[in-house]
Amino acid sequence: MGLRYDEKGKFFTEFISKTEIPVTIQTTTNLVRGFVYVRKGERLSDELNSSGCFIPIADAIVFDANGEKRYKCEFLAVHRDHIIWLMPEKEETGDKPDDAGGNA
Repeated sequence: MGLRYDEKGKFFTEFISKTEIPVTIQTTTNLVRGFVYVRKGERLSDELNSSGCFIPIADAIVFDANGEKRYKCEFLAVHRDHIIWLMPEKEETGDKPDDAGGNA
C-alpha cells in the first residue's frame, strides 16, 4: 500500500475519499437516523441512484412508529424498496426524533 505517482505527478491511492452526510430515512415501518458516505465531488442523490439493492448507513439509530429508540448499531444496510423518503439532516443526530408526529 501507499501512494503511487505517474509521470505527470498525479497520485494514486488505495483509499477512496468520502464525505459523511447525516440523514433521516423513513422506511415502511421505522425511522432511521445515521450517516451515508458519498464520494468526494458527488451528491447524495448520486449515491441513491447508484446500483445495488441496499444503502449502507453508518452509526444508525432506529426508531419505532411511536418515536421510541429500538436499536443502535455501527452499520445498517437498508433495502431501497423499503424507503419511503430520505432527507439530509443537520450534523446532530439525537437519540429521539425531534418531531415523531410529523407536522410537516
